[in-house]
Formats: sequence, C-alpha cells, structure tokens
Amino acid sequence: MFQAKQVEWNQQWELFEDNELFLFKDWIYPVKIEDFINMDVLECGCGGGQHTSFIATYAKQITAVDLNTVDIAAKRNKKFSNIAFVEADIESMELGKTFDIVFSIGVVHHTNDPDRTVNNLQKHVKPGGKLILWVYSKEGNALISTIVEPLRKIFFYSLNKNILKFFSKVITLFMYSVVYSLYSLPFHWMPYYEYLQNFKKMSFARNSLNVFDKLNAPQVQLISKERAESWFAGNDFVDINITPYKGVSWRVNATRRIQ
Repeated sequence: MFQAKQVEWNQQWELFEDNELFLFKDWIYPVKIEDFINMDVLECGCGGGQHTSFIATYAKQITAVDLNTVDIAAKRNKKFSNIAFVEADIESMELGKTFDIVFSIGVVHHTNDPDRTVNNLQKHVKPGGKLILWVYSKEGNALISTIVEPLRKIFFYSLNKNILKFFSKVITLFMYSVVYSLYSLPFHWMPYYEYLQNFKKMSFARNSLNVFDKLNAPQVQLISKERAESWFAGNDFVDINITPYKGVSWRVNATRRIQ
C-alpha cells in the first residue's frame, strides 16, 4: 500500500526548525559530512530541509524528496541553487537515476513498510555509492513502545498542534529537572541514560521538538537490529555498518557493490 500524504508532518515543520549539526554528524557516522563534497546526493524524507542545508555547501547536486513538506524545505533553502525538491513517496518513487549518496535520517521507521522503503532506496544507489540510514531501534525503547506510543494514540495525536506544542514544552521542562538531577549521577543502568546526555547539549526548542515528534508522528515502527541486517541479506552491498546510537537507534550505512 502506497503512503498517503500526512498533514501532521507539514504542521510539525511549520512550527519547528532544527539546526543541531552535531546530531546529523553523529547519525551519519562513520561517514563524514566532508564525504558529501562534489557528490550527487538523494535525500529521502527532507522534512523541514534542515539536513538539506547542512550538506548543500558540500554536495554538487541534491535531490530532496518528501511527500508532505517540500514547500517548507524549499523556502528554507532558497539561497541554494544546487537543490531540486521533489514531492514523492520514498517507498515507491522512481526517479530514473542513481546517486553517489542516498540518505534518510529519521524517516524510514515512519513509512508504511520500512522494508519496502529501504529496498527502494537501495535501487537508487549507484555502484560504489553509499546508503546512509538512521532509524529508531526496537532495542532500548521499551518505554516508548509500552507507554509513549499508547498515550500518543489515545490522547496526544488528536490534539490541536499548537496545544500539542504547549504540552511538549511542559514535558520538556519537567525533563530538565530530571536530567539535571537524577541523570547527572553516574547511574548508567537507568533507562535512556546515554540518550539523555544529548539533552544537555541541545537548546530548549530542539528538545521540545524531540518530544513533539514522538507525540505527533502518525505511525512508527521500531526497528530491531535483526531487521536492519535483513535489509542487506542479498549480495548487492558491502562494507555494511549497523551501529547503535545512544542506545535507542541504529546508524546504518553500506556501499553498493561495483559489479
């Protein structure tokens, strides 16, 4: 089943911006941002265009695809002349060409069928090119699946987005008190301990966006390591790296085999 447009993403990126470059660099590791220099790049799920802007000064050309928010991303990147924005479903798009680098940050797990989506992204990687993904992990996210997700479905998802933004700020304020007290102690066994250390590095607005995103997403599938490994069960990709990030997500990257 093809993805339907979801107005929630347009509403989210109208309300928020994200300028945390260090996160993007962490999520694409071991690839470096300098590896985008002079590359023909495909971004799958550009959202508000924040990651697009990070690489625009490096890449030769960027094709930024999103089903819901290309108008917002294009407006925020209008100073760049090397970006082509395309409204399409990344699960089923057929762009008719392959790219040096294909990347998707925080999007695959929100699609109808992550497996089909990754398969389609792989088809757009040229031989010798790289595929870079960052997805929420099933491992380490028991609280998300057992508490946050049910609350999102029952209550938060149906709220007016401005009201949801208010709730997100309130929750973020509460989290500050916890992060700077209990999570400042060396109790590494506590859930989300490693993840919440990033909380101290980011602005209040960015932390609020993180909370909002968890409560606003129309759908999410947490990805197990086994499932991520299954994406490369064939013989088309080499140098496959699947590494955890802060105990709650997977950084996935691989190189398409040169035939």
